Amino acid sequence: MNRDPTSPAILLHVEGAAVLVVSLLLYREVGASWWMFVLLILAPDLSILGYLAGSRVGAVTYNVVHTYALPAVLFAAGFITEAGLMMGIALIWGAHIGVDRLLGFGLKYPAGFRPTHLQRVIDSN
Repeated sequence: MNRDPTSPAILLHVEGAAVLVVSLLLYREVGASWWMFVLLILAPDLSILGYLAGSRVGAVTYNVVHTYALPAVLFAAGFITEAGLMMGIALIWGAHIGVDRLLGFGLKYPAGFRPTHLQRVIDSN
């Protein structure tokens, strides 16, 4: 692995760490239950069940749930409506994705569960 701190692979890991930290700080500010956090932090990984319908459906299902777009929209909706529960769920979701990126887990390709977009970046360094 390239240890250059400006390499795309390192920057993607740092980005994941930043999203995780910001999600945790905002979660504390929202005042949502930490029990809820513990119970839901792995919920996005239920999207792996999409692989039961094949690798293409699995990759699409996993990727839709593991991009920042949906939790960002959910957080915005919660913020606008002052719905703390909605914001809390969005922040748990964002924290989950941040941890995945920090650990090197990325979006999937239809070729199978193992190859990810982060692996391609890491392998190209």
